[in-house]
Amino acid sequence: MSYLMRQDPWRLVTQLHRDLDRAFGAPVLTGDDAASAVVNWAPAVDIREEAQQFVLHADLPGVKPADIEVTLEKGVLTIRGRRDLENREEKDGYRRVERVTGEFFRRFSLPDTADSQGVTARYTNGVLEVTIAKQQQVLPRRIAVEEG
Repeated sequence: MSYLMRQDPWRLVTQLHRDLDRAFGAPVLTGDDAASAVVNWAPAVDIREEAQQFVLHADLPGVKPADIEVTLEKGVLTIRGRRDLENREEKDGYRRVERVTGEFFRRFSLPDTADSQGVTARYTNGVLEVTIAKQQQVLPRRIAVEEG
């Protein structure tokens, strides 16, 4: 019986990069956040700035909306959750399983212009969209000087 194997010459470099990110980039967590310090995967995320808002898209295929938690605290947006797949047995014809399951966790520092009260989240077709409104900018105004 022969198996196809995908060659990935950068696999070790990629794993080292992830390990270093985890070692140096992960915040020190305590209490309830301590369980999130060990994650199985990190979703790909795109962040776009628009005139009135910031829009974040996270690829979360196979994750149930009930298993996604989005929080905002002290200017830090946190996305965490869990993806579980059904058990697979060799008899069902699976030769290789590459989709990662388990806990995920991402944090993003928001700029001062973000409005913490104007955050919404929507999950559609495996993509989480988080919209963060921008604060209304205070426009400079000219103050009249009266002759006294």
